[in-house]
Amino acid sequence: MKKIVVIVGPTASGKTKLSVELAKRIDSEIINGDSVQIYQRLDIGSAKIKEEEKQGIKHHLFDVCDPKQTYTAYQFQKDVRNLIDKIETPMIVGGTGLYIKSALYDYEFEDEDDKVDVEKMYQDVSNEELYEKLLILDPNINIDMHNRRRLLRALALAHQGNYRSEKQNKDQPLYDLCIIYLDLDRKVLEERLHIRLEKQLEEGFIDEVKALKEDGIKINAIGYREIDQYLDDILTYEEMKKEIIKKSKALAKKQKTWFKNQMHAHMLDALSDDLVEQATNIVLTFLEE
Repeated sequence: MKKIVVIVGPTASGKTKLSVELAKRIDSEIINGDSVQIYQRLDIGSAKIKEEEKQGIKHHLFDVCDPKQTYTAYQFQKDVRNLIDKIETPMIVGGTGLYIKSALYDYEFEDEDDKVDVEKMYQDVSNEELYEKLLILDPNINIDMHNRRRLLRALALAHQGNYRSEKQNKDQPLYDLCIIYLDLDRKVLEERLHIRLEKQLEEGFIDEVKALKEDGIKINAIGYREIDQYLDDILTYEEMKKEIIKKSKALAKKQKTWFKNQMHAHMLDALSDDLVEQATNIVLTFLEE
């Protein structure tokens, strides 16, 4: 299996800086694993890497979609797998767990180009009848006949010729993975979030949201959503900042639990003096195995 390095962690944990240093040492190219940084014009609020910070390292899947359009996890899965095929030593960096896992694990989506509207097709059909229809298409499937959502999803896939009974479990990786999670103490993380937010506001985060708003673009992501509410006089300036920090902390907690349980990462202290050396040793050992 192809070897893939993955750097994940919460906002403000230092993923970008570590990934560039690591990429220089292992001659890697970086693939974006953040669902917001995929979009053009969402630069300050997503803490998108600046050109000078790349230090000559090739970066992929940044600024590939207009914010008026939708870029799905399914599209991400296809694009990342195509890049993995082309790049000798790929490194995925980001914090959007579902996107990253969908690309690296045996995770099935309906093909958007050949999607069947099963909910409409079977809206008057009982769960028992759905189960019987599914067994005709995929006789060896093992599925809870009382879970309508899963039945409909399995039917949608079966209509495309993707039979769940023939697929590996979605917890089975398609590649040989080395996953590093940058962990931060809760208090340190909160301090970093405050510093980062003040820096973003100084750099023009509010103007970034205002320009999007003037073009009729509303972004449902942390920071963008709260600033939009501030511009609509729903939140005061201080309330806006408090909400952004509160939501960012909640997301970081969720990310840590998710990556620990779902992707079994190496947990490294983001503040360690020899973080780059630790990560390099882990990755080089992995690549040499």
